[in-house]
Amino acid sequence: MDFATLIQILDSAVRLMTPLLLACLAGLYSERAGVFDIGLEGKMLMAAFASASVAYATGSAWLGLLAGIAGAATLAGLHGLASIRFRGNQLISGVAINFLASGLTVLLGQKTFGLGGRTPSLSGAARFGEITLPFAESLRPLPVIGPVYAELVSGHTILVYVAFAMVPLTWWMLYRTRFGLRLRAVGESPASVDTAGVSVIRLRFAAVMICGVLCGIAGAYLATGISAGFVKEMTAGRGFIALAALIFAKWRPWGALGATFLFGLMEAVANRFPNLDLGVVTVPSMFMNALPYILTVVILAGFVGRAIPPRAGGEPYVKER
Repeated sequence: MDFATLIQILDSAVRLMTPLLLACLAGLYSERAGVFDIGLEGKMLMAAFASASVAYATGSAWLGLLAGIAGAATLAGLHGLASIRFRGNQLISGVAINFLASGLTVLLGQKTFGLGGRTPSLSGAARFGEITLPFAESLRPLPVIGPVYAELVSGHTILVYVAFAMVPLTWWMLYRTRFGLRLRAVGESPASVDTAGVSVIRLRFAAVMICGVLCGIAGAYLATGISAGFVKEMTAGRGFIALAALIFAKWRPWGALGATFLFGLMEAVANRFPNLDLGVVTVPSMFMNALPYILTVVILAGFVGRAIPPRAGGEPYVKER
């Protein structure tokens, strides 16, 4: 493998990891506050449909982004209402959101566009274009540094840079602000937070809505950044992969960056080498395409017992009288 091929694989990995990273950070906020959310898949799917539909109707990717955030935030609000306000089972609520988004996006897509559940192809301003960073072309001839900066760092959409910026921002919010301290505390001991005079319900709702916003950005990126429209079930299990990455990262922002890059790299390698020739044996394309999902199972089987989730995670808070 030459250096140019390596850069292309890493560039593809960055693009593919972006929705995973956003969804992983979304789940991190929610679960750190004690609200388990396996509905990441459904929120991303709804956001992808909403963003593609509005972007096609208005010709603006930015309006599509706002629509995607609104769609995911609506489902996040439903999840918060069911699991926080009415103290329902958080896992069942998440599953319901996934089923709702899966069916509703196809139904609305067929009723609106009549294309079997997908939206028309997006082009021009309806998609987020790639951004060329300063000095990218002038530095390209330089060995190693030039190609890395011009092809790997530069040339992505704005949502890719937003996703990477969210990692240090999330770390700062969680570990350097009063809001982050309370958020982490409510996931460990909500009774103590309530005793201190802080509303557990408000904190958990805030975390769930932040989760919805990040899922909205992830879904909008899928439809208007990495793709050119919405197709049925286009999230393809990314929400569940993000949950596996979150467990692998042990609910930490920088760990989420590394875990999602690993998943993105596996998918990039599978796309680049559909039939990987190892000399002695040739790995078939079906196995290569299944690599990210195999990795998900391995991580869940190997790390779920070692990674310790927030102690109050999954448990509705009942205020003592």
